[in-house]
Amino acid sequence: MIRSQDHWRTAATMCLLILMFAIVPNIAQADDAVPTVDFDRQIAPLLASRCLDCHNGTETKSGLNLAQAKTAMAGGDSGEVIVPGSLDDSLLWDYVSTDQMPPKKPLTDKEKGLIKAWIEGGAKWGRDPIDPFRYTTTSRAGYDWWCLQPVNKPKLPDADGSHPIDQFIHKKLAEKNLTPAPAADRRTLIRRLSFDLLGLPPAPEEVDAFVADESPDAYAKLVERLLNSPHYGERWARHWLDVVRYGESAGFERDALRDNFWAYRDWVVQALNADMPYDEFTRLQLAGDVLRPDDSTALAATGFLVAGAYDEVGQKQQSAAMRAVVRQDELEDMVSVVSQTFLGLTVNCARCHDHKFDPISQAEYYQMTSALAGVHHGKRDFQPEALFSDYDQRLQQLDSQLTALNTRREQLVAPIRQRILARRKQEQNNTTPPEPFAEWLFEGDLRDSRGELHGTAHGTAVVTDGRLVLDGETAYVATVPLATHLSGKTLEAWVSLADLDQRGGGVLSVQTLNGNSFDAIVYGERQSRHWLAGSNNFSRTADFRGTQETANPDEWVHVAIVYREDGTIVGYRNGQPYGTAYQKPGPVQFLPEATQVLFGLRHGSPGGNRLFKGSIDRARLYDRALSHAEVAASAGVKNITIENSEILAAADSQLRAELDKIDFELSNLRSQAKRYRSNIIYSNVPRKADTVHVLRRGNPAKPAELVSASGIASTGTESADFHLKPDAPDADRRRKLAEWITDPQNPLFARVIVNRVWHYHFGAGLVETPNDFGFNGARPSHPELIDWLAADLIEHGWSLKHLHRRILMSKTYRQSSQRNPAAAAIDGNNRLLWRKSPTRLEAEDVRDAVLSIAGQLNPQIGGPGYHDFTTYVHNAQFYDMRDPVGVSFNRRSLYRTWVRSGRNHFLDAFDCPDPSTKTPTRAVTTTPLQALAMMNNSFVLRMSDQLAARLTNEFGEAPADQIRGATRLAFGRLPADEEITVGAAFIKEHGLPAYCRVLFNSNEFLYVD
Repeated sequence: MIRSQDHWRTAATMCLLILMFAIVPNIAQADDAVPTVDFDRQIAPLLASRCLDCHNGTETKSGLNLAQAKTAMAGGDSGEVIVPGSLDDSLLWDYVSTDQMPPKKPLTDKEKGLIKAWIEGGAKWGRDPIDPFRYTTTSRAGYDWWCLQPVNKPKLPDADGSHPIDQFIHKKLAEKNLTPAPAADRRTLIRRLSFDLLGLPPAPEEVDAFVADESPDAYAKLVERLLNSPHYGERWARHWLDVVRYGESAGFERDALRDNFWAYRDWVVQALNADMPYDEFTRLQLAGDVLRPDDSTALAATGFLVAGAYDEVGQKQQSAAMRAVVRQDELEDMVSVVSQTFLGLTVNCARCHDHKFDPISQAEYYQMTSALAGVHHGKRDFQPEALFSDYDQRLQQLDSQLTALNTRREQLVAPIRQRILARRKQEQNNTTPPEPFAEWLFEGDLRDSRGELHGTAHGTAVVTDGRLVLDGETAYVATVPLATHLSGKTLEAWVSLADLDQRGGGVLSVQTLNGNSFDAIVYGERQSRHWLAGSNNFSRTADFRGTQETANPDEWVHVAIVYREDGTIVGYRNGQPYGTAYQKPGPVQFLPEATQVLFGLRHGSPGGNRLFKGSIDRARLYDRALSHAEVAASAGVKNITIENSEILAAADSQLRAELDKIDFELSNLRSQAKRYRSNIIYSNVPRKADTVHVLRRGNPAKPAELVSASGIASTGTESADFHLKPDAPDADRRRKLAEWITDPQNPLFARVIVNRVWHYHFGAGLVETPNDFGFNGARPSHPELIDWLAADLIEHGWSLKHLHRRILMSKTYRQSSQRNPAAAAIDGNNRLLWRKSPTRLEAEDVRDAVLSIAGQLNPQIGGPGYHDFTTYVHNAQFYDMRDPVGVSFNRRSLYRTWVRSGRNHFLDAFDCPDPSTKTPTRAVTTTPLQALAMMNNSFVLRMSDQLAARLTNEFGEAPADQIRGATRLAFGRLPADEEITVGAAFIKEHGLPAYCRVLFNSNEFLYVD
């Protein structure tokens, strides 16, 4: 037995020695072995990030494509670049080791080491072709990027039953040895909540009620009350409109006004108030007209797609190539706003090449473009009453406002009107009909009975029974040239219309001999059955806004147009003003021997719609502008109409200023009434969607492969593949787009909206770049928290109000803004949320709060916006901004008409964003202009007077009582004794309105703690 054991021991020893001798050489060899390199994890990402931009299947500089094994090993124009196992024979190593490639930023020593080891180890290839998006590197994101991973609800850090948000926040604070700030007091909390959810300050009685409520759920009840306020939707709609670049004019050089785009804004307000599930909220904005074709409100929702600027000139230019470029720019804007708003991805950066930083291919950009290829700007039929259950009452209220304002105006001008009529009565007997410069009576011929401007008939023009008969086909009369200069003038004629629906014929015209410049009495050219002052290129033409013509064919109508030397043009019908006069650049200077008069022809040569069909009984030309009384005397009627210009001329400066305010508000209310009743909406007008190709370098002239509408594969959802043909209908494309974006499995959709809501509550998102979750965006400060909130949102039916509750009920939100120097030294930007950062009121909130505190806020919700500008069109549309006065202008700033080239200077001072661009985060600046605006702006001056009047009315004449009332209104608290003492002295010296301006200019008013 012992011998047997020795035998096995000896055998084992011999085996061990043999193994040692066998292993030693290998160990020696291992010391000199080439390090093992993982192609897919190390080489492929390196080639993708540093080489494939220039050496891929599309861009093959020097004939080299490094994207796949076959082409890489084949080499390029210089021959083989990779020789497995041989550095000396590998041009790739030669170029990278000598820093010739990449040319702008050579490889690091570590990166060179990887390439060297790979070639020496046999240049073994992995996944073929290289997927540049597979892994995240130091220079770009891959499929493993944090926000592209599925949303899984993380386990809460603690099991102590505390609020989930606080658990995640406190865990991060503890890692840095930080502690949260103490809870804010109740007065601070209600002011914070009120501005956060409503954008308005709380009333003093609301503050008192909350402070006095000792019930344990007092705060929860306050949150619910504010979330259920109709003003909640207004406040949060403004945030949304920032993101989607909402504007009510086209932008670019024409900047045409979009009169009927307000319905989209109101739809957003109503959807948020109703707590529409966020996924449905999104689907309707992308494809509401497809998903609910019979629902006008769903049509309004698709305004999202066309909320941006529109290049009207570019879309109409003659060059097809340039139109294609403009269309691609428009589609890029749509892809940009869709991808950034809902996904936090800058897909638009892949228009010309694969995305430089995120796993988005150029082909995928064009797949999203294809999904939106049927979307076009335009106007559609719409039922505005679908937005409002009280639509009829709204119209009645608007009509009542107009009636009341007209009555007030009439009361102010009645004494002046009576004086003018009394003067006219005395002068009436002395007014004789004016003497014309030329007159044609058509008594058997075409002669001028006052001078030598005799006419010649053309076509079928004929004089019969004392009138000139014109058939509207070939008939017209032209006179000999005028012998004198003509500037200010009056055209006058008595006519009968053979056809009320004819369009564009000229009755009486003065033109240059070549017909290039003219002024004429024209019928129905721009508006059916309306008279207008015709002119070359409509340069002196505007709508008189007169009544429709109703005269019978056998009825004579007196028509006159007066051209004053200051450019004012006045129309008359039967001796009375026709509509409203308007002003254009001064009258045309018609020169002697170069000017003639036409009858029956608008200008130039006969043709088109220039010829008039009817009869002219007589016509007159005056070489001056007639007065109202003279036109009435010529027409044979009493002059009882008083033009507004006469009233203003007779009024003193104070009354003129008051009438100007009233007239501007009347104009605004009439515009609102017209837009309320309009059955037209600015929206998406879908057309047959084009097939879409990848465009090399984004150039429409260089189409590559055909693509079908689809989403972004890196989101990892099955719905990203739409399974559509390239020529699929627009409806199918947008339906699939909406389904993919709102897919609960989409890892971005919930994360992005959770972050947006957090951003608006805390002043900064958990990701500080709300529109960019990609490689160039910020990293999440609390990645587990954002995932927990995203999962929680999905679990609760995408309810945004639930998300608000989650955030607002946390201690993190309710903590004070008390500064901690030690914490600030560690986390100066408060990214870990050791306190609630103070936030400045946004521009609209400043204006709305001033109106509210002054007691002047008009609480009307919804409907067409007010205009704080006058506008005119001269090729492009121009906007002259003004500070309007009146109740209808005291609505919340949300209801301002947001034109792109018409900026409000007061709002701009407080960083109000440009509606031409997406604004996921607003700038917050501190400038002297802000202090000056709060001291000297006409709006603030006016509201300071109103607040002073309110304080006096509600709190009496005693400065101390006025100060107490003002402090409670502005700050939600009572003043300290020192504030009363200093304030009373100030009021005594400078007055109560000046004291009100001091309150408006204080940090305590402009900031929320």
